[in-house]
Amino acid sequence: MVKKYVAGETKEQRKTRKALEQAQKSVEVVQNVPQESVDTNYILCLKHGTKYNAEYVNKLYNMTKRHCTVDYTFVCLTEDPTNLDPNILVVPLPNNLQGWWCKPYIYSNELGLNGTILYLDLDIVIASNIDHLFSYEPNSWCTIRDFTRKQRPAWKRYNSSVVRFNTGQLTNVWKLFKDNNKEIERKYHGDQDWLYYVTSSSNPAALYPDSWIQSWKWEIRQSKDFKPGGTRGNRVLRTVEHITPPTECCIAVFHGDPNPHNCDDPWVKENWK
Repeated sequence: MVKKYVAGETKEQRKTRKALEQAQKSVEVVQNVPQESVDTNYILCLKHGTKYNAEYVNKLYNMTKRHCTVDYTFVCLTEDPTNLDPNILVVPLPNNLQGWWCKPYIYSNELGLNGTILYLDLDIVIASNIDHLFSYEPNSWCTIRDFTRKQRPAWKRYNSSVVRFNTGQLTNVWKLFKDNNKEIERKYHGDQDWLYYVTSSSNPAALYPDSWIQSWKWEIRQSKDFKPGGTRGNRVLRTVEHITPPTECCIAVFHGDPNPHNCDDPWVKENWK
């Protein structure tokens, strides 16, 4: 049912919301795609602009080779493949997308991929075998709870650092964004809020257990304080901690600061390579 009015909503916002809600009704949501009909696995990453360079892609590629025994093809979605490992399959990224708003494109049918896609952000360090990220809840699409869960245990919103889906399962996330991107970018704080809005009612994710994928600074380390004087994107943690992820944790996520190359914790330096 399309709501007629929302308190505090302007006429323009109401018009946009109604268009989105009607579009959601008209878009076919492909759910519960049988796993046996999908015979190709992909590990997909996204490199856009200059925030992360080819080193980040190549190290993620190396980490997946060490920690995944499932047959898969490693894919990088990017507008600039310079210095990428030649074994990485490159898929062109449209040039009209910016920042985290590039990410809805991973759900489109325009990538030329057909199978099961495990999307991984570049700012992660893989700790142990990730095969179970492919096999968990095989007929559903999967993601993780946002790390706000550390402060608010009942938090249900998504974090899009790790997402697994079958091609065709989330195409409406891209289609609705493509048709209304300017208003969506103004209204939502990033791609993962948009992903939650589109799917939480009609096509909710099967959430990976929190213990499998954890925030390095909020859930694994003891301290999350930074050295003074740093700038956003280049801040360094105040202390070095000799700590390792819990046994069940296969991926440590470096959301915000620090990025892996700015973290001097010995485990990170030993495993981010």
